[in-house]
Amino acid sequence: MAKDNNIWNNPLLKSAITSKDVKAPEMLLGYMVGPFGALLSSGIFTSMLQKYLNEVLGLSNGFLTALPLVSTIFIIIANLIVGQLIENTRVLAGKARPWILLSAATLSIASILMFIVPSEGMARMVWITIAYNLYYSVAFPIYNTANSTMVPVSTRDGAQRSSLASLSNIAGLGVMGTGSMVFPILASNILKNDRHKWLMVMIFVAVITALTIIIQYKFTRERVTEEDLGSASSTSQKESITIKDQLSAVTNEKWWWIIIIFYMLFQWSGAIKNGSMTQFCEWVVGLDLVGGDWGMAQTILSIAGAVPMAAAVVFVVPLSNKIGKAKTTAIFMAIGAVGGILAGLFSENLVLVGIGVGLKCLGSSPAAYLILAMLADVIDHIEYKTGIRTDGLTMSIYSSLMVAASPIGTSILNALLTASGFDQNMVFGEGVQSASARMALSVSYIWIETACYILCGILILFFNVEKNLKSEQEEIKKRKGI
Repeated sequence: MAKDNNIWNNPLLKSAITSKDVKAPEMLLGYMVGPFGALLSSGIFTSMLQKYLNEVLGLSNGFLTALPLVSTIFIIIANLIVGQLIENTRVLAGKARPWILLSAATLSIASILMFIVPSEGMARMVWITIAYNLYYSVAFPIYNTANSTMVPVSTRDGAQRSSLASLSNIAGLGVMGTGSMVFPILASNILKNDRHKWLMVMIFVAVITALTIIIQYKFTRERVTEEDLGSASSTSQKESITIKDQLSAVTNEKWWWIIIIFYMLFQWSGAIKNGSMTQFCEWVVGLDLVGGDWGMAQTILSIAGAVPMAAAVVFVVPLSNKIGKAKTTAIFMAIGAVGGILAGLFSENLVLVGIGVGLKCLGSSPAAYLILAMLADVIDHIEYKTGIRTDGLTMSIYSSLMVAASPIGTSILNALLTASGFDQNMVFGEGVQSASARMALSVSYIWIETACYILCGILILFFNVEKNLKSEQEEIKKRKGI
């Protein structure tokens, strides 16, 4: 195998990580600094792309509603394709790391293209459609699926996996915070509607993206993939494994279904909540404000959610190592559900909603931090049962669920508001939305996610993959002669 991949022996392409166990440089540079820089443009786009396309470029709301919905089809297909490309990559650098390295170019270039807009009218819409899909249907799936795959292939040690998954998700939360709290200040005070300033800033972001991805590539290692490369039986078997075999392996495993359904409920309900936050603050909790500063209400609720999430990182991983990931997640889901009920019952009281949101976000922290580690455990269990690794397929489905959450959540929110009679032309301070419209916003921002937390808490109680995982991992190593 090494003879066929001599290029990966080049000192520039070899990993800087040589230790058997995951240590601090790999954790911080490979799973926190690298993903933060790589996902920075995504965090900015989540918060500001709609505003840029609508207000700076002047694209219509109809076009901007249709674009993500139609593109979702291509995005899901792309994630599944990338998952298979990763699954069939067998080089000395690993199966996911080569694609991470490629995304240093694709992700940084694609993030700039939406800000190079030379034309007007229909030509501008065509350009944006192409640029949008180059980012979300090509560049982002390559990076995100490969990055998600890194946790299961990095190590079989459960505690180390939990730490890596936690750091990776901290990076994701960090870019979302940058995009929703920091970048809007820059946009409103400096960039405004100047397309050239937007372009200059995004070029700077693209450079950061490329550099940090290269750092991530250098400071990561695929120890589980190396097991396969060193196993003659695995090498001969690999060529006969088809997508049908992989699908059969995952779909016949109950614990795979439990964690995938859990993640879908968790992610999609969160997308509905995030999409309705501004209007909830304006038309529901805003009724409780003196002076009508609903923007301050949104900032307060953002902070109320961010602080418990940040604090939870200190104890979530140690607790999960002691009592298990599933039990930790179930306990905290219950806390989140209590917070949601409190916020929902007193939805027009900013103080009580803030307390409830804080409890909800605290309750969501194990699910956010440990999901990749739990998926990795399932992948190992499936390998034990079937002899097949399904990293690429599982992580492509995981990425598809994450990417599809935003447009699907937006569609559900719009349907609820339309059915409730919500008046989108009403100006805050000049009237009050109907009781049914305010209820629809409360349902969207609080109750849907709260109900999903209850379902997720019950579902995860049946997730017992950790019980025999260590002995199964030892058996896998024996089969491979390790």
